[in-house]
Amino acid sequence: MFHITGSTVGDAPKTAEGSARPVCQSTGRRLQDTDRRSLAIDMLGQTQSVAKLALANGVSRQFLYRQAHKAETALDEAFIDKEDDAEVLFYLPVTKAWLRKVMLGLVLICHSSFRGVQEFMRDLLDVKLAIGSVHNVVMDAVGKARGLNAAERLADVRVGAHDEIFQARQPVLVGADVDSTYCYLLSLEHARDGDTWALRLMELSDQGLIPDYTVADGGTGLRAGQTLAWSSVPCRSDVFHALLEMGRLAVYLEHRAWGAMAALENTEAKMTRAKRNGQGNKFSKRLALAVKAERGAIELADDIATLAEWLRRDILSLAGDDFNSRRELMDFVIEALRQREHLRPHRIRPVRVMLENQRDLLLAFVQEIDAKLSACSHELGVTLSDLRRLFNLRAHERTLGTSAGRDHPLREQLGKIFDPADQAVQEIVDSVVRASSVIENINSRLRCYFFLRRQIGPGYLDLLRFFLNHRRFMRSEHSERVGKSPAELLFQQPHPHWMELLGFEMFKQAA
Repeated sequence: MFHITGSTVGDAPKTAEGSARPVCQSTGRRLQDTDRRSLAIDMLGQTQSVAKLALANGVSRQFLYRQAHKAETALDEAFIDKEDDAEVLFYLPVTKAWLRKVMLGLVLICHSSFRGVQEFMRDLLDVKLAIGSVHNVVMDAVGKARGLNAAERLADVRVGAHDEIFQARQPVLVGADVDSTYCYLLSLEHARDGDTWALRLMELSDQGLIPDYTVADGGTGLRAGQTLAWSSVPCRSDVFHALLEMGRLAVYLEHRAWGAMAALENTEAKMTRAKRNGQGNKFSKRLALAVKAERGAIELADDIATLAEWLRRDILSLAGDDFNSRRELMDFVIEALRQREHLRPHRIRPVRVMLENQRDLLLAFVQEIDAKLSACSHELGVTLSDLRRLFNLRAHERTLGTSAGRDHPLREQLGKIFDPADQAVQEIVDSVVRASSVIENINSRLRCYFFLRRQIGPGYLDLLRFFLNHRRFMRSEHSERVGKSPAELLFQQPHPHWMELLGFEMFKQAA
């Protein structure tokens, strides 16, 4: 929107990547038919996430979804066999156990309400079913799931992510393993204070859960509870919420600047009309104030936008400088916010206080990177600067989801040691945790099941935790997760289908 350089916020410390980034604008309308077809194929093949594919090609996610829908429709029309619709493919042995399995599958897989299950049975299977029958099947599964959840040992959890979500204004405490997405805590509570969190974490300790560290937002009750239960386990700050609040501040000030520009245009129009009647002097003072307000709003919006970009691309990004350099730049951002705080105190001060109070917790992941790169440097005999260059290359590739092939100079420079160094650096890139985004993912999946609370009570969370932990991933941007469940990823052991774990027998077509 506005074009003011970083110099407007003073002489900042040098950054690893600069302070400007080109804005990615949609080019979907200018794409050729062949390019659209290629994008549709990439979407169907799920070669990378939709967000990364959109960023790499300069189009919106909605545009990609439209191309994928067109391709799916074309494939359906090409492969449908209308002549054999009446042919019997196979027979189902319909038993009471099979009907109970279908009921549970409709509720958990298809997010169906109990009324929806009743309607499905009536209309498609000609089976009259009472709502109470569906309730009994689900409650039986809740009891079995609760026992299976309590029996699992959690000593393999390395990094935990904690958060609080809300349903009907009641907090739900959530905890999950970052690497496997295994959800070990899903508890509906009356409060989210330190004592409640401490009690739940102590119960998890009885199952062997003592992670190396956790990642969470700035919730005071959450952090107080972890201090009580796990005094030796550090709790890092989630970079997502810091970036979110800084981004919201930048957007608010941008809208305010647009408003000031519109107000100036309106005042200029009024003055033009007044001049025609020889009364232009009436608006001269008002026009001067509008010009000053517009200039100040634009300058503030540009300054905060620049600071937000530094925070996102240089301070809290995976790639970047060492801890001391990032902390110096973070201090500069905090001080720049402090100097402008008087302009919009109710908006700028909360963001400044959050960054100031959580500075070292937000940058804790950088200390981990520095320590691992230093150890790798001593082990392989590679200079720390070369390893950091290689690390930043791999971090950029992971962020963008593409390989730019920019490692040729380092490959030639390091020679035979390049491959082991590259492997070590890739392991560091994959192991660093900056955000509790796994909780946001779990939250989005839980919302599809909140209707169950009205029908079976808070026990539905035990069933959902079991289901989410033992349901196998059909797709994932992490290839190692496809075809495996979070429980299999965490415990490194295969397990039967989740319905078999609940006592059902899986149907197999006759050979």
